Amino acid sequence: MARAGLSRERLVEAGAELADEAGFAQVTASALAKRFDVKVASLYSHVRSTQDLRTGIALLALAELADRAAEALAGRAGKDALVAFANVYRDYAREHPGRFAAAQLRLDPETAAVSVGRRHSQLMRAILRGYAVPAEDETHAVRLLGSVFRGFVDSEADGGFSHSTPDSQESWDRILEVLDSLLTTWPRGRK
Repeated sequence: MARAGLSRERLVEAGAELADEAGFAQVTASALAKRFDVKVASLYSHVRSTQDLRTGIALLALAELADRAAEALAGRAGKDALVAFANVYRDYAREHPGRFAAAQLRLDPETAAVSVGRRHSQLMRAILRGYAVPAEDETHAVRLLGSVFRGFVDSEADGGFSHSTPDSQESWDRILEVLDSLLTTWPRGRK
């Protein structure tokens, strides 16, 4: 019989909290069972495995991030939208490092197809419409933005900028200016 009070949602939320505290790699069914003072087997009526639990955390993080990004983008265009979107990602990674790591989890194709991951791409494409990036280049531009945001956030979280000047905030602001300039002057058509 399942322990009263346990549910998939409660376990995923607790797993997300554990990820933020100890790191996403530390999230296991065993670690979560200890948190609830239950046997690991008690969790398996709610989650199939540690991988299933991690997938649930990834989906939660993707949904939280998409909601924040959509809210930040409302009524904005061009550079304002770009900066708002980028700052949402960076701020979320700082506030929820384990969840942000979970959001990078490679999902199986079926789960990815029904996840909110597609919404992230749609939000970035909405930003690109403010720059008139040609439709045939949108995927390239989405990949560019995602790579820059994730690369900076990951490097910053790993301490890669902590022993040099200028401050990482100055670099972040400059990178966003450069991205704005690049998107504004995106080449039209292929040669």
